[in-house]
Amino acid sequence: MKIPCAIFRGGTSKPIFFLEKDLPHDAKRRDQVVLTAFGSPDLRQIDGLGGADPLTSKVAYIGPPTIPNTDINYTFGYVGIVAPVIDYTGNCGNTSAAVGPFALLRGLIEPKEPVTEVRIYNTNTKKVIVAEFPVRDGAFDSEGSFHIDGVPGTGSKILLDFIDSGGSVTGRLLPTGKVKEEVKFPTVGTLTVSMVDAANPFVFVRAADLDLQGNAPLEEIVGNSVLLRKCEEIRSVVAEIMGIAKKEEATQKSPGVPKIALVSPPTSYQTPKGTVDASDVDIIARMTALQKLHKAYAVTGAVCLGAAAKIEGTIVNEIFRQTQPNNPSPVRIGHPSGTIQVEIETEKKNGHLELSKAALARTARLLMDGYVYVPDK
Repeated sequence: MKIPCAIFRGGTSKPIFFLEKDLPHDAKRRDQVVLTAFGSPDLRQIDGLGGADPLTSKVAYIGPPTIPNTDINYTFGYVGIVAPVIDYTGNCGNTSAAVGPFALLRGLIEPKEPVTEVRIYNTNTKKVIVAEFPVRDGAFDSEGSFHIDGVPGTGSKILLDFIDSGGSVTGRLLPTGKVKEEVKFPTVGTLTVSMVDAANPFVFVRAADLDLQGNAPLEEIVGNSVLLRKCEEIRSVVAEIMGIAKKEEATQKSPGVPKIALVSPPTSYQTPKGTVDASDVDIIARMTALQKLHKAYAVTGAVCLGAAAKIEGTIVNEIFRQTQPNNPSPVRIGHPSGTIQVEIETEKKNGHLELSKAALARTARLLMDGYVYVPDK
């Protein structure tokens, strides 16, 4: 089977894009074709396009809009590397950065110079993302001077606003209605956690409660199998609390969400590119993706952490208030590759706290446009 596809670098991720119409209509058959295209299941994904890393084993399906006041539909999937599963439960913000450019590449939207705005309906979360990206001579212009940590070089700035992103998966900004609570875990013991669902559902844990220093080097966490097992245990239990999957099945059936982040107060630390000073961040966070350390920080994770920073009483808010007592709009997050900043604004409607703004900037670049060849079996 010869299937058209394109590979983009979107933010700090490298997803493969397909048009919905180019894949089988039957969901089971479609997933099998995509798994084979990625080379899954295989630790190296050697017989496919996957890069054997959670940040490069991602897929996006793009098609015409199905709801009013949107331009395109976008479905995201975490493609299992060693397990033959594609997790469609949540969204990927970095992948979202390349959705507009791909839609323009395939002629699904009209170019408008110098900036094209596209309203994207994410079918995973049933939320709308408004993206603005530069266009020149009718095509996406990826060249520019904007830099994001975790990506070498510079590119043009793509603005993303995750509209009304609270309750993306669980339906509630606070899935349990509590800003923080004590939860008993089978082997980890009892921990105080905060569960927040904005752009993607997260459980936030103090890094110190898992004996992790906030400025621990990347290599120390990557090789810490004990810590990663604890994170997966916490994530699995919380998956059941949030109603996403039974704790015994979370790793297999919902490896992508909920996500877990370990948070700590600002301190200076080393990245592959140099030192991040404590004064440059408001909070330090480390998160996992598909049971591995995320080498940077997810865009949806930045939205969720930013929201948690503005919700009085959460673990994240307690740390954030220590550094930013006046609670300004930007939230600066320190991650293993540098920093990421998100603009967050909240407001109360009918007695409930809602996100009125969750915006940040990314870059993207087209890497390959062509075909993937999949055995027809």
